[in-house]
Amino acid sequence: MSAPVLFDLPGPKAMARIRIGTGVGILLVLALLAFVLVRLNGNGQLDPARWAILFDPNSGVPQALGEALVRTLRVAAVAMVAATVLGVLLAVGRLSDHRWVRIPVTTVIEFFRAIPLLVVIFALYFVLPAFGPDLSAFAALGLGLTLYNMAVLAEIFRAGILSVDKGQREAAYALGMRKTQVMTLVLLPQATRRMLPVLIAQIVVLLKDTSLGFIIGYFELLRQARSLVEFLNFNFGNIYTLQIYVGAGLLYILINVLLSQVAKLVEKRTRSSAKASGAPTPSVAAVRFDSGNNSGL
Repeated sequence: MSAPVLFDLPGPKAMARIRIGTGVGILLVLALLAFVLVRLNGNGQLDPARWAILFDPNSGVPQALGEALVRTLRVAAVAMVAATVLGVLLAVGRLSDHRWVRIPVTTVIEFFRAIPLLVVIFALYFVLPAFGPDLSAFAALGLGLTLYNMAVLAEIFRAGILSVDKGQREAAYALGMRKTQVMTLVLLPQATRRMLPVLIAQIVVLLKDTSLGFIIGYFELLRQARSLVEFLNFNFGNIYTLQIYVGAGLLYILINVLLSQVAKLVEKRTRSSAKASGAPTPSVAAVRFDSGNNSGL
């Protein structure tokens, strides 16, 4: 019996219409791209001399963008590590059997998921000093990214844990494992492997959210690009705006592509290691076999 489908396969006439529509769409995109390039060329924006500023060490632009990139990666790395660790703890706490643990943890997760990240950063830098510590721009941005993303990552980890086959947990308990061992040795490794693409996607979002540091004056990549544009426009006129922002955008794209490639590599290696390990361990398999036989007695 053939598997059901949501729609019928297109016939020859439908395929012809699809090809015509695809061709027209491609032509429209190419025409729009050509129009933009012609306008840019007419304004002198494609002049190689203008783009050379991105690679000219005497201009100070590559050094400034490089330093801003380092600052961006530094705050993103700190927030990534802290948010991941706290996200795992919150996910485990939300799955706890104890209400006095589960309810407060759920409240924390829902609270920080509901508040916009920009508001969190603003409150940490401008409001918190009135009641306590005076945070630097780096600390406020890093803490804001951590608080918001730990709540998101907690839900990702919780979904991954719940997606693991219930039999895995039952077999682990049958082997005499404690709850902590079941969570750390059986459930979390499988949940992390399953949710790895979503985790990497959230890390990419975190990296891009570092651009919100502009509100508190943190000179991350986008804020540095804006500062360079203002400086160059004041001294040379409005001739390098496109080049500076395109350069900053390409750096963001490069980092995100590298993160995606690392995620694919890690996912591929984890899958290959899982295949190499083969079936469940003999002890777990034996427990399942014995439990199945005993259930029939």
